[in-house]
Amino acid sequence: MQLGMIGLGRMGNGMTERLREHDHDVKTYDPNVDARTASSLEELKSQLDAPRAFWLMIPAGKITEDAFQELLRIADKGDTVVDGGNSNFRDSQRRYAEAQAKGIHFVDVGVSGGIWGLRVGFCLMAGGDEEPVKRLEPIFTALAPEDGYAHCGPSGAGHFVKMVHNGIEYGLMQSYAEGFEVMDHSEFDLDLEQISGIWRYGSVVRSWLLELLHDAFDQHGSKLDDIAPYVEDSGEGRWTIHEAMAENVPVPVIAASLFARFSSRDEVGFASRVTAALRNQFGGHAIKEASRSK
Repeated sequence: MQLGMIGLGRMGNGMTERLREHDHDVKTYDPNVDARTASSLEELKSQLDAPRAFWLMIPAGKITEDAFQELLRIADKGDTVVDGGNSNFRDSQRRYAEAQAKGIHFVDVGVSGGIWGLRVGFCLMAGGDEEPVKRLEPIFTALAPEDGYAHCGPSGAGHFVKMVHNGIEYGLMQSYAEGFEVMDHSEFDLDLEQISGIWRYGSVVRSWLLELLHDAFDQHGSKLDDIAPYVEDSGEGRWTIHEAMAENVPVPVIAASLFARFSSRDEVGFASRVTAALRNQFGGHAIKEASRSK
């Protein structure tokens, strides 16, 4: 199946490679990549047969909005625009309505898998109308591992589920971070790499995040001394809390984990080193070197 991939960053590049490994015909556009990409969205369109499918894999916000509006201008009726970035689901619902008014399909897809997705597959959460989602299923099933894809519901549902997914992720990482900080401050001379290693086998708290934490300790040492305890947030935790408030649903763990990230920007703590290391391990998110910390 043909697809136009827009954005060849950490995720878009791995997704493109995985699709090509599954014999899909992927054309690409990224103004920051010189080789083997179209020079414009217009040229990308010319490389695809109708009805076309354009996949946005770029940062949420203005860059996605600008690309979406240009696609609305150049796409033909029956074409599909997929947003695979971490856009707010309210923006996705609006974009769906704008696209529908022009006879263009819009599908929002939450994507999880980070830099490991090329090897193990990407978990996909799709929102949108049945017809375009069904037509794109060969793409979805190629990108996802077995049982790792779902059509979650109508427009906005995919990005809503991914928003909550990332809110949960905040809480899980913070729990590991706090537990390892307690051990780091204890009276015992504990080997945290060793402990994270044995917890991977048979423990109730074993998980992929724990495996990645063990890898981080192996790479950076048990004290994570070369990582500054500074943790960014990309927005989804805030959005999850906003929606929970609107629904009168208590989310104390997710809220506390977001506030802990805020605290990391003013305080020095081992828990923040753990969280920063985990974000780098699973998503390739940049880390600040310890020498730059406050």
